[in-house]
Amino acid sequence: MSDKEMMLKQSSPMGFSADTARVVQEVQGAIIVAQQCPRNEQKAYTEIINACKRPSLSEQAMYSFPRGGKNVTGPSIRLAEVIARHWGNLQYGIREISSQSDETKYEAYCWDVQTNTRASRIFTQKHGRWTRKAGFKSVDDPRDVYEIVASSATRRLRACILEIIPGDIVDEAVTQCQKTLVGRSDTPLKDRVRQMVQKFSDLGVDEEMLFKRLGHKLEVTTEIEIVNLGNIYKSLSDGMSSRDDWFQPSENKQVDELNNKFDEKPEVVNKKTGEIKKAAKK
Repeated sequence: MSDKEMMLKQSSPMGFSADTARVVQEVQGAIIVAQQCPRNEQKAYTEIINACKRPSLSEQAMYSFPRGGKNVTGPSIRLAEVIARHWGNLQYGIREISSQSDETKYEAYCWDVQTNTRASRIFTQKHGRWTRKAGFKSVDDPRDVYEIVASSATRRLRACILEIIPGDIVDEAVTQCQKTLVGRSDTPLKDRVRQMVQKFSDLGVDEEMLFKRLGHKLEVTTEIEIVNLGNIYKSLSDGMSSRDDWFQPSENKQVDELNNKFDEKPEVVNKKTGEIKKAAKK
């Protein structure tokens, strides 16, 4: 242990280690700096609204998922991070507490160092996915595990940030993003529909499934419907909902599923041995 670390430990009234003392000093320093340079709320509000006028942010600003027969919408983690960055004097993030072979425990937090207000969520995420058809299915591929844990953690980080940011600021930001999407004129509506169809195709959603969702031809899709589809796309891409939550399978997919089912070889029981075997296809 260096002389400096020894001095830090000895100077602490509780006998903290050097690492703990260093963390305490960083916390105290952050609070002092925040108090000496308090946020300008009017300037922060203006910067947030200006950021929400950018189509690139507005397209990712909202999520949507079904619950109890209704669509629940809200600001996404992308919008929450932009608001937090412009609001200032905030520290937020995700830290891993422990990791097992089948689950990961982590903490998401947001701390307003100016007011010394903190919100946190401690959560244990199982390594697997749940679907309506198959139920819970465990995964062991490191990339799949990372994506599942990251998706779960970012949702809780979003909740922590929005708990600290004043609600009226968030509402104004959401309203501005909606205005930006509806009123944008740089891209023709038909081109935006075509782009949306392409994005959904990457997630396994074809035009027929979109047609069933909208209830009309894609050529007559309205601005509001484009916004709503964008929220659904964001929900799917972030892993907050599944394709089956939103879309009915297309006729082609239903036929393929039936064909695959009937193509399965039937099981035959050997009367003498009781052994079960697959019968040969004719």
